[in-house]
Amino acid sequence: METNIKKEHSLNLLNRQKLDLTGVVDVISFNEDSVILNTKLGTLNIKGKNMRVNKLNVDNGDMTIAGEILSLVYLTKEASNKESLLKKLFK
Repeated sequence: METNIKKEHSLNLLNRQKLDLTGVVDVISFNEDSVILNTKLGTLNIKGKNMRVNKLNVDNGDMTIAGEILSLVYLTKEASNKESLLKKLFK
């Protein structure tokens, strides 16, 4: 089965209140304070306050998060599976 997810990955942060992403492969976890997701270029941990997903299109890998964005940290260099991320978090 062929997917239409874009091969590139980009971030556009507007006034630390709106984050547009492309190249999202999978959302691992989400709550108001943290979003962990796999992108084409690695696992991304987004921390903030009162965050909510305004848009998520799994067909093309687009996502929009609104709220107070405090930090963006890549945990890995390449997209990984959920199991390896959980192992890393609980070491």
